[in-house]
Amino acid sequence: MKAVGYSKSLPITDAKALEDIDIPQPEAKGRDLLVKIKAIAVNPVDTKIRRGAEPEAGEYKVIGWDAVGEVVAVGENVTVFEPGDLVYYAGDVTRAGCNAEFQLVDERIVGHKPSSLSDADAAALPLTTITAWEMVFDHLNLQKQDPASIQANDEVILVVGAAGGVGSILIQLVKKLTGATVIATASRDESKAWVESLGADYVLNHRRPLKPQIETLIADSGIAAVTHVAGLTGTDQYFDDYIAILAPFGKIAMIDDPDTLDVMKIKSKSLSLHIEFMFARSMHHAADMNRQHELLETVSRLVDQGVIRTTVGKNLGLINSEHLKQAHAELEPGTAVGKIVLEGF
Repeated sequence: MKAVGYSKSLPITDAKALEDIDIPQPEAKGRDLLVKIKAIAVNPVDTKIRRGAEPEAGEYKVIGWDAVGEVVAVGENVTVFEPGDLVYYAGDVTRAGCNAEFQLVDERIVGHKPSSLSDADAAALPLTTITAWEMVFDHLNLQKQDPASIQANDEVILVVGAAGGVGSILIQLVKKLTGATVIATASRDESKAWVESLGADYVLNHRRPLKPQIETLIADSGIAAVTHVAGLTGTDQYFDDYIAILAPFGKIAMIDDPDTLDVMKIKSKSLSLHIEFMFARSMHHAADMNRQHELLETVSRLVDQGVIRTTVGKNLGLINSEHLKQAHAELEPGTAVGKIVLEGF
């Protein structure tokens, strides 16, 4: 089968950073589905792994963790899906990725694709949706409400780096499923317009000090103090600001990888710090792995009901090494707006 992989970790400017290859098609066993890939999305984690995870000597590593496809075969223990089902999922970072014509994935982390979306539009959602959902509802514990009858409350969430893939869905989840006020950060006119279109109530510039901007906003608007922070980038840079602006007993959830953090600074306000890693359940075969299946099914329904929209920012066309290198190059500076998708081989 066709695939895109790499045999050595190289800068994305190198011609061999990602290569078109041909590898054997896998076989579904146990709880695995064999999925024929129709569309994929590319995430910052793809670039991190390509740069830092060397393949076995003489082997190619296939990455990619956002896919839409058709189930073409199932393992003997599969209970939820059958051949012909259209599915979407992020997969398991410890297994071969979706930059290939066919992929194996455990049914417990797979959902039925939203029927109202194209393959490419649906491919933008799984990884960032799982990440954002776990941040908002599992870690930050915002009060979930019925989307048909949202009541505003005193919860105020600051979303730093809001125009990227995770921020693009996180804003929607908060605005459509909770009563919280959303303060997003974005540094360019393009990204500011994007987060406003997704429902952000206020937009600040994360290239300027956050604390005085928050203080001015609260004084001018009369909103409550910040109760929650979703730190999607630069946590080491903004950590002191988070501590200063958060109300006592506030919560911080982060997804990035700062070298060090002095977490004892949060003690005087009794703040809590949470680290979200959406692969934790699949990587460690958690007893509740199936929660990601349930999450994706819920979001699929919300999409088809018109509550949640896709977060595609750009479609680069066919799935091949040339287009994937372009996607990685656009993601590495951390300035992409929305998700980058590709479809078809």
